[in-house]
Amino acid sequence: MSSGWARAALSHRICTGLPRRRLGKLIAELAGPWAAQQESRLRERRGGRDRLRAEGAGPNRELPFTDRVIATLVVLRFQLPHAALALFYGVDRSTITRAVHEIRPLLAARGFAVPGEPGLRLRTLADVFAYAASQGVHLRIDGTEVQVRRPRANRPGRRAFVSGKKKQNTIKPTAIGDGQGRLLWPGAIRPGRRHDATALRTEGIEDLPGRHPGVTADVDSGYQGLARDFPGQITAPPKKPGKDATPSQVTEREAARKQQSSRRICIEHAIAEPRQWRTLQRYTGRREYFEDTALAIGGLVSDRCANR
Repeated sequence: MSSGWARAALSHRICTGLPRRRLGKLIAELAGPWAAQQESRLRERRGGRDRLRAEGAGPNRELPFTDRVIATLVVLRFQLPHAALALFYGVDRSTITRAVHEIRPLLAARGFAVPGEPGLRLRTLADVFAYAASQGVHLRIDGTEVQVRRPRANRPGRRAFVSGKKKQNTIKPTAIGDGQGRLLWPGAIRPGRRHDATALRTEGIEDLPGRHPGVTADVDSGYQGLARDFPGQITAPPKKPGKDATPSQVTEREAARKQQSSRRICIEHAIAEPRQWRTLQRYTGRREYFEDTALAIGGLVSDRCANR
């Protein structure tokens, strides 16, 4: 298959997850950062010396920049083997691998779009709280787990990825969304053994409610500790009543739990959208690349959510 035919077929929305118009805007957005990245790499290779030849001199690239972006999106969307894409484009497998390693960090660094603010993108947990404070957004917070490959036997830290809930090797991102089921931030990415609340604490959440006292959030029972520390801002489901509880206490607790669950259900919808990408259903790549992969997909999903 020629490069032109491969581009025409793989640029379809089914393959990239993006309409062609949005794909064109994304390619234009990444062109500048990619060119700067390449120039920095070449300058480092030259030992900091200036160019001896004009920009663009030398052999042409086997895979143009546009095709590098498309190939990376297809890998993120379907976790397609690099060798299969190399066959479509008529290049070596290493060319596709190099393209993915160039484009994926650029996608991850884009941040996450928010509704009604085209020029604003959230990148940190502090950004999320500042945005929620300025717009009066009631947040929903929940963790999700993605199964990953089991580390090699006798490798240090191997047990850190074993999830007590899933009984599998997982990596755990934390998702934050709004009341419309729109994904605002998937971050605090930690090994599966880490507790949900601990993952957020290590991301620095304990300082943020004090800075933004008007921000409120709904969480599930995995964040009971945070709800205890910030009772007026973070709300968790009520604890299960004791064995000596009266029927009326049980009924009241169940009604309160259902009410809180109804408010929180939209974060489950926000989590479900990135999980439509095959890579986040079961990740088979190297674990050190998972964070960039999850952030890249989250940023692409947030672009679509912000337009709802």
